[in-house]
Amino acid sequence: MAFQDTADAVQWEEAPWAPGYEAPATKPRVLIAEDDREMRRMLARALGRRGCDVHEVPNGRELLGTLTRGLAGVEGTAPDVIITDVRMPGVTGLEALARLRRVDWATPVILITAFGDAATHAEAHRLGAAFVFDKPFDLDVLCEAVRELIGEE
Repeated sequence: MAFQDTADAVQWEEAPWAPGYEAPATKPRVLIAEDDREMRRMLARALGRRGCDVHEVPNGRELLGTLTRGLAGVEGTAPDVIITDVRMPGVTGLEALARLRRVDWATPVILITAFGDAATHAEAHRLGAAFVFDKPFDLDVLCEAVRELIGEE
């Protein structure tokens, strides 16, 4: 079967395997898991205004489900950064982080907590959290941490 050049065909220069091809710029993807709806929306608005594509879930169970569906291609690609509350019903942020690390999931994770005692911080860092922020935190500082993790310094 011969290749037929049609108006609908992808041009060679646009093909991802072509020499010199540059992938179109995409927005950094951030997945937020927070059971407090207002906090979740505030984070999403702040990150969205800073050019991120934000996906929100209300708990750790949905965080893990979203990542699993993403791996299967249903939701698209994996996030560049995950932000999760520590204390949520069902699966906590620390439990979600532990599960991700057990399967070698390398996406940077930022934990936020209203209960930021030394033990919580130590466990978060032991599990590989990139940052841990105690509520209330400076939203600009959190957004800068996201920029740092995605390489936009």
